[in-house]
Amino acid sequence: MGFISEFKAFALRGNIVDLAVAVVIGGAFGKIVSSLVDDIITPAILTPALKAAHLADLGQLVIPDTAIKYGNFIAQIISFVLVAFTLFIVIKAINTAKKKEDAAAAPAPPSKQEQLLTEIRDLLKK
Repeated sequence: MGFISEFKAFALRGNIVDLAVAVVIGGAFGKIVSSLVDDIITPAILTPALKAAHLADLGQLVIPDTAIKYGNFIAQIISFVLVAFTLFIVIKAINTAKKKEDAAAAPAPPSKQEQLLTEIRDLLKK
């Protein structure tokens, strides 16, 4: 098997293509979640707190006479927690929808007639 054909077989395997699609979709989904957190949830939660502290953003929180910006660190922690919580809610909703779909797709139990015919068949085999 030549190098080119071996590479082609590797690159076009189903699971490699599926992984590539998952990475692209995951990146796009990550942007959606980040936008939700950065543009909607975080301002809704932090705006009242920042106004009470007379600050425009958390980046203004610094230790006096140093370059340590602990406000940025706090903002990143808040962002992480909000992203994780948002993803938890989204995944929980998806799993709930899948459970309902799986329950609806479950095969119906055999009818009384089918059960009786199965019993007769089993008795005849004996």
